[in-house]
Formats: sequence, C-alpha cells, structure tokens
Amino acid sequence: MGCGSCGTGSGSPKGCKNNGGCSSGGCNRLNVHDWLSNLPFTDPAVSCRIVEVTFNNGSRKEYFRNTTLHHFNKGEIVSVEGVSGFDVGVVNLSGELVRLQLKKKRIPEDSAELKKILRRATEVDIQKWEENKSREKEALARSRAIARQLKLQMKICEVEIQADGRKGTFFYTADDRVDFRELIKIYAGEFKVKVEMKQIGARQEAAKVGGIGSCGRELCCSSWLNDFKSVTTAMARYQNLSINQTKLSGQCGRLKCCLNYELDTYLDALQHFPDHADVLQTAKGNAQLIKKDIFKNLMWYTLPDSSKQYPLSIETVQKIKALNAKGIRPEELETSEPVTAKTKEVEPQFVDVVGQISLRSLERNAQKRKSREKSFSNRPGSSGNQSGSNKPGAQQRRPQGPPRRQENAQRPSGPVKPPIKKNQTP
Repeated sequence: MGCGSCGTGSGSPKGCKNNGGCSSGGCNRLNVHDWLSNLPFTDPAVSCRIVEVTFNNGSRKEYFRNTTLHHFNKGEIVSVEGVSGFDVGVVNLSGELVRLQLKKKRIPEDSAELKKILRRATEVDIQKWEENKSREKEALARSRAIARQLKLQMKICEVEIQADGRKGTFFYTADDRVDFRELIKIYAGEFKVKVEMKQIGARQEAAKVGGIGSCGRELCCSSWLNDFKSVTTAMARYQNLSINQTKLSGQCGRLKCCLNYELDTYLDALQHFPDHADVLQTAKGNAQLIKKDIFKNLMWYTLPDSSKQYPLSIETVQKIKALNAKGIRPEELETSEPVTAKTKEVEPQFVDVVGQISLRSLERNAQKRKSREKSFSNRPGSSGNQSGSNKPGAQQRRPQGPPRRQENAQRPSGPVKPPIKKNQTP
C-alpha cells in the first residue's frame, strides 16, 4: 500500500485525515504510530521540543531540535541543518514519544550535537530536493562502474545526495578493509559533491533494499526492526530446529533475526527439564539424549546398537537419574505417552466417503445395460426381426423402447367381425 491508494500521489497522504503516514506503514519505511498524540498536555512549555525526521523514505532517521514557534505534525516536510547547507526530510515523530525514544537510545535531550530545524520546506527547497534525488540512480550506476575499474573489493549499495546538492553519502559493503582514498577523489571530481563513505553490514543492506520474507510478509528490518542483535546456531538448537543454512538464512545471507523472537519462551520452558541428563545408564548400555520436546514434556533417548527412539517423561528421567546416583541401572526405559494440556479432539460423527466410490461399479452397471439391450434385440418378434427388414437397404434399427405387441404378418380378408363379449350368444 502506498500513498497512491490514499488519493494523492505527492507523498503527503491527504486522504488519510491524520496529517501523517498511512497506518499500514506503506507510505514510509520504519513507520511509527504516535499513540500519545491525542493525549492533552496542560503545559506546552514542558513538552518535548525534539522532532524525529526521516530521510530517503525512512532508511535513515535523525533527531533535530525545534527552535521555531511552529508545531510540526507527522508527515510534514521540513528543512533542517545539513553539511554546509540544508537538507529536506519528513517528520516521523513528535511530542512525548520522542522523549521515550531518546531515553531508549541514550541521547540527552539537551545535547549540543543535535542540529536544528530551520523552517517548513518551501517550494524552492522541495524543487531542489526533487532535482537532486533524481540524480541518485545515475550516480549509483556510475559509482559502481568506477569502483569496478579500480578493482576494489567493495559493493556500493546506495547513494544519498543532500537536498542542496553539496554532499553525497555512499553506502557500501565489504568483507575486508578497503583503501578508497583514490576513489574519493574520483567521486568528488565526477559528482561535484563532498563525498562521505559509510560502511554497512549485510543486514543493513537488506533493510535498504527491502523485500518479502519466507513468511510472506515484508522484511522486519525494512518495516520496523532497527536494532540488530547477534544470532547464532545455538538459538536454533534451543528451539529444536534442524541446522539447515538454506532455511535458517534470510535474504541478507545471515541467520534470520526472527530466531530471537521466541527464544525467551523456549528458555523458560526448558527450565523445568532436568540438567545433566544427556546420558542415562541402563542395563543395555548408556542412553543418549536426542532432543527435548517442550510441548509434550518429553525427552527422547536412543540406546546403543539400536535406532529406536524412546520418549521419556520428565519424572521418569529424574527417577532414572536418582537410581544411577545409587549405582542402580534399570533394565528397560519406561516409555510414556505425550502429555499435553490440550483436550483431546472428539472425532466427528459423519463419515467422509469422498473417493470411496470406484468406477468398477459404474462400469458393471453399464455392461448390464448393454447386455440387456442386446438380448432384447435378439428376441423373436422384436423390431429387428420384422418382415421386410432383411431386404438390402431396409435394415434400420428402431429406437430402443418398451417392446411392442407382435403384429400378424397377414390380416384376414373381408369384413372384420366385432369381438364376442361374455354372456352373449353368437
């Protein structure tokens, strides 16, 4: 969903009637819903004067101090301080929610490093902004070609030019350290801007490119996730997932960030399982632990020289551990059925017979009908054996139907006498 569905194509969703981005977040990347915007504040002097501004469709966010007397709502285009000039961005957040974001990111509200908002963007500012934004695609293709000519092991991911055209930021990814001193000189002479090189990771690159994940939804890093935590294969093992790099890797080539989402739930559930229960001593040998099923509260073991798996409950494992501590080895492993909190589903009363009707019965009925028709056609006195039917060219099968009464081949000549009724003398 984009701004076009709101009834406007200029980027300012006037049809939304909320002076901001669409509620779905389609108008801007990393969109935020201000749930404190409708709360009344009695003292405007103590309200937060910091505004969150997004650039390049939400791929970059920065905080600016509002030194003007205006109140900026979400979705307004403003001109802010830039490098030796000004830049143009879109207000993403304002009010008390910005104060919470600053506290989360540990940025002091009275910091001197925060730049200022100059004014609402004028028509001249927006025109320059659009002209320089149209140069970015051409600059991206040209910058990649120059880096390829210099044989540098790097990839230019995105080029962002400031609204006044005085500065250009080149985002790149590289596995090793790159000496791009000569590259900066060529870029400065080619694009006539002040060049800034920023190295980003594979996850930041995927966030800038965007896409659809294997779950069918938009990528988390390009829609709402901006804090990338480290992901390891141990998190997949805690959740009993097979270590398959194809299924566990995202579009960035790294492990999926969603492996962290349910990890705390699994760790809380694993606290009820006994520790140091990887090996259980039995009379048939040492049983090795394969996996833990937190949904059924079972621990699966295998015995040596056997591929059979034995599901044991937590109480059974604790009992065997207590016996092993006393030097006793049980003869067999007492398997148990899965124990869940869900109620057993009642089977439906009806029976599904779809697919149980075979074609043989239909074919058998068709054969019976054909044999019945054939026997009727060969019966004496039928339409097929009438006089005159053996003549050449006169043999025609009459339409099948109920049998007719046999007609006399020759009718008697003379007047026909009426039939004699009962109790009547001739």
